[in-house]
Amino acid sequence: MAKNNALKSTAVVFGALAFGWLAIELALKPWLDKTRAAMDKSDPSRDPDDVEAVADQTSEADKSQVDVDPLQKDN
Repeated sequence: MAKNNALKSTAVVFGALAFGWLAIELALKPWLDKTRAAMDKSDPSRDPDDVEAVADQTSEADKSQVDVDPLQKDN
């Protein structure tokens, strides 16, 4: 009898979790769609937590063409 009650309780808990997940998905659908679209457009090879790579990208973008490829002087 106790095993039967445990099984029913487990089924109710999983059903409630599924219902809650569905309610959240439906309630937040516009924001979730925007977020998922932005994630699809992002570069998967870039690590957003890699601070050095972000700093390198911004420093390269801030340099002028002369700084990146200096002209060779003939002596």
